[in-house]
Amino acid sequence: MSHATRDTVAGALAKDRLGIASVLFFVSSAAAPLTVVGAGVIIAFAVIGIIGIPVAYLAVAVVLALFAVGFVTMSRHIVNAGAFYTYVTHGLGRPSGVATAMVALLAYNAMQIGLYGGVGVILDQFMSDRYGWPFAWWAYALLVWAFVAVLGLLRVDVNGRVLAVLLLSEVAIVLVYDAVMISNPAEGQVSFAALAPQHIVTAGFGAALVTAITGFVGFEGTVVYSEETKDPRRTVRRATYIAVAATGLLYALSAWAMSVATGPERIVDAAREHDTDLIFHLVSPHLGSSLVTMGQVLIITSLIAALLAFHHTVARYAFALGRERVLPAVFSRTNPRTGAPKVGSLAQSTLAATVIIGVAAISDDPIVHLFFWGTVSGGAGVLILMTVTSIGVLGFFIRDRRDESLWRARIAPLIAALALVGILAATVADFDALLGVDPDSPLRWAFLGAYGVAALIGVVWAMVLRATKPNIYDKIGLGANVNTGQRAAADTVTQPA
Repeated sequence: MSHATRDTVAGALAKDRLGIASVLFFVSSAAAPLTVVGAGVIIAFAVIGIIGIPVAYLAVAVVLALFAVGFVTMSRHIVNAGAFYTYVTHGLGRPSGVATAMVALLAYNAMQIGLYGGVGVILDQFMSDRYGWPFAWWAYALLVWAFVAVLGLLRVDVNGRVLAVLLLSEVAIVLVYDAVMISNPAEGQVSFAALAPQHIVTAGFGAALVTAITGFVGFEGTVVYSEETKDPRRTVRRATYIAVAATGLLYALSAWAMSVATGPERIVDAAREHDTDLIFHLVSPHLGSSLVTMGQVLIITSLIAALLAFHHTVARYAFALGRERVLPAVFSRTNPRTGAPKVGSLAQSTLAATVIIGVAAISDDPIVHLFFWGTVSGGAGVLILMTVTSIGVLGFFIRDRRDESLWRARIAPLIAALALVGILAATVADFDALLGVDPDSPLRWAFLGAYGVAALIGVVWAMVLRATKPNIYDKIGLGANVNTGQRAAADTVTQPA
């Protein structure tokens, strides 16, 4: 092979590199907790106009915990970096699986690339205000892009250590800010009004759920790293549950702390007045300027950590699809020294650079046209993926329960699927408001329609493979066993065609 000295066509990614902590750092970094607390929570208060935002985060955490029951139970039987794609393949059939793969590639690329608009503008503003270095947003975005591109080619455990430092720092500063806000309540009295359960039945709570679920995007990535973990069965399960619980509690605590500091009756007005500066406005009278500045810096690193985490997710999806020849085989190449999915990583970096340069050339508002639209549409795509995967998990266990309990194999996946369908319906209904466009704007349907087109392409391609390359079609979903043409005992399952 002409590239044998540089690349390896791999049947599996590097094994035994990641433990529970490393996987947890990857998936929690993708959620960008400080960015969610410092921006997402505040925007939710301001736009939706209700005080029950903390309850919305807790409710979403419960729904995703139910989703995780079937999700991690299936991971005990199927280990594949393709995650959603593989699970849907085994549950609903190969055409549905390939359609899911195309939606996943589009959604995660939209999330990852969209973040460059945010980090470029925020970094530009920070460097200009602090040091008088006013460069173009795209120059800072490309600087971060180079950092992510290089780390994407290194050993995954090296990236895990980088993300560990960034994530622990931002969580620590969030907890410090929360403690300050709770210890300095409005009018000297701590109020629990924002945590009242009755907010679930108030008008606007559906929109709050839609907004809240975007703060959890990335937790499902635990399965993406399953091939590289030391103990997939134990690591994936524990990392997933910890990620959902810790993230949900952190968001709810922070949203409630803000309501305590402003007073629950004034949190909406305060969010609208101060926008994303609200959290710094609330803590700055009680903290030294260095801790406030540290928080501003960590918002930037929070976005960088999320960029790196999503980059790895996209690269591993491409690797899994290349390994099974759903994408060209070149995507299955890995770096023999690091075990990283080399071609998938380089392809994602190339696409990201192209979009950054393209947006810089045609738009003067990267926050809206790249960051906001990219992350909102990407989040909607991941919600679609979770909904379909939950149905796929249910289908898998209906045909073969694998000695799993009724709760894990049927009841929890069914409840999760119904809840996710409801949240997805609310997302579609309010997508114009989420994008910030008029109800009759074609953009309302353009972004969602793109996922329909991607799914259709996937189904058609699967049909083409079945008709012209049945040997490849039959191996879809085999994962690391695809190069031998044999299924591992855990993967033996009668799939729908």
